[in-house]
Amino acid sequence: MEKRRGQGVSMSDIAKAVGISRQALYLHFDSRTELMLATVDYVDEVKGLSERLKPFRAATTGIELLETCVGVWGNHIPEIHGLANALFNTRETNEATASAWNGRMADLQNICQRIIDTLHREGILAPKWSRRKAAEMLWAMISIQNWERLAIECGWSTNQYIRSMKILLKSTFVDETSGRE
Repeated sequence: MEKRRGQGVSMSDIAKAVGISRQALYLHFDSRTELMLATVDYVDEVKGLSERLKPFRAATTGIELLETCVGVWGNHIPEIHGLANALFNTRETNEATASAWNGRMADLQNICQRIIDTLHREGILAPKWSRRKAAEMLWAMISIQNWERLAIECGWSTNQYIRSMKILLKSTFVDETSGRE
């Protein structure tokens, strides 16, 4: 998937790459969609995403949630970039990759909504934002495509990306007059 950026990868190609027959592959996965979803889950497991999310789950304030999300996501993107690119590039023409991509993006959107809802509940969401628009903007700002621009095209390090995104996102979404920034 990574080598071909998701283009033209069949179940036969996958079976051949792992040294089994196409029929044997179908014994484990009923469909390409099921295989793609399992692949994404496997990569998350291998990269320790669940363990990395523990500090996010433990965060109690909106600012802690925001900063922890940026740290976890900013460190995770470089590790999943190849697979994410493959999913992104084929999602319009392949149901399996669209399902895998859409599922992960829905998860990220939910995280963004939780952050914004917490900032709002604490009374520190910048007043220029509705909760829905703020969550959408946060999701767009931390997109893999924006990470690519900064990390790959501009040469930013992971630490520089995380540090700068924390500053940008806090200045965008936290009410400066609240005194809680």
